[in-house]
Amino acid sequence: MEEEIYSLELNVAVRVVHMACLLCRSVQKGLLSTSTFDQFKSKDDNSPVTVADWSVQATVSWVLSETFGSQNISIVAEEDVQTLSKPESAGLLAMVVSTVNECLSKAPRFGLKSPAQALGSSEVLEAIGRCSAAGGPVGKHWVLDPVDGTLGFLRGRQYAVALALIDNAEVVIGVLGCPNYPDKKNWLVKHEQHYHVMPELPFSNPGMWEEGCILYTRRGSSEAWMQPLVHGDNKLVWPNSARLVRVSSIDDPALATFCEPVEEANSNHSFTAGLAQTVGLRKQPLRVHSMVKYAAIARGDAEIFMKFARAGYKEKIWDHAAGVLLVQEAGGVVTDAGGQPLDFSKGMYLEGLDRGVVACCGAKLHEKIISAVYASWDSSNL
Repeated sequence: MEEEIYSLELNVAVRVVHMACLLCRSVQKGLLSTSTFDQFKSKDDNSPVTVADWSVQATVSWVLSETFGSQNISIVAEEDVQTLSKPESAGLLAMVVSTVNECLSKAPRFGLKSPAQALGSSEVLEAIGRCSAAGGPVGKHWVLDPVDGTLGFLRGRQYAVALALIDNAEVVIGVLGCPNYPDKKNWLVKHEQHYHVMPELPFSNPGMWEEGCILYTRRGSSEAWMQPLVHGDNKLVWPNSARLVRVSSIDDPALATFCEPVEEANSNHSFTAGLAQTVGLRKQPLRVHSMVKYAAIARGDAEIFMKFARAGYKEKIWDHAAGVLLVQEAGGVVTDAGGQPLDFSKGMYLEGLDRGVVACCGAKLHEKIISAVYASWDSSNL
């Protein structure tokens, strides 16, 4: 029954995320090739927001509203229109409007509706501003992070477009677009090393490896799927081939790869290092921007993801919803550090989160991590 209920929503979500990934890829290529600083701003918390963030949010909002009716949907998303609406941001807004219209012009190739005429500034701002719902325990809420891992995006490394649907506090659809994720299994580490040394090379020589994928799932399906991104207008054919993905079968800590955020401000690296030693993890941590860490678990490229944010930090639902469901339906386990499921019923924050987030490919590793957290927590400096 659930499959029938959410089939349209999943179909539209996968298609619009695919469009959004191509938009991001185009904007990122321009940023890296020109080193321009007029395509992004700093928000009040000093985190960056770019043309891509606003453009993806406007595009997804417009498509969802046209498909399901603007009066019938609730969208919870990261960006607002305050900065973009200021007079000094007129040039930035113009770039966003152009980017959105360029993306929406390709919508029919994905079986989606495009505007009868180009959207104007007010219509784009309206689409972005429409994503101001607060979520909550009742009803359906789309949850969007237009560019998760904006620092990774700006550095030419990993980032993601994340779209989920929450129905009565349960995540029922998860779609994660990863434009820079290598198609080949276990190439994420090589890819990150390459981007660190030569971030421009994948764009000038895209045949070096196939990169970019969409992962998607539906609650209760016990399946997670992955399809490659198309490369260039000449290959813009829908639908794309998809294949099942599954979490790793590794349960020996000595063989496991664990992921954590890149920035120390986003997770306590020293605490996770202590946990790794306690559990018997021998590999160096794979530090990756964005929800790509969840994708790595779901695809079987890594076995563990740990995040322990600084005291007082509140995790946002758009940073976890799509990734959590993907890992779960691919056979993995995701809880807070106390072993409890993440609670998506409290609005835009994961209220009541116990210490941090732990995602594992299986129950055996998960139990070891949770036990280590309890044993180590009192002596930590968190």
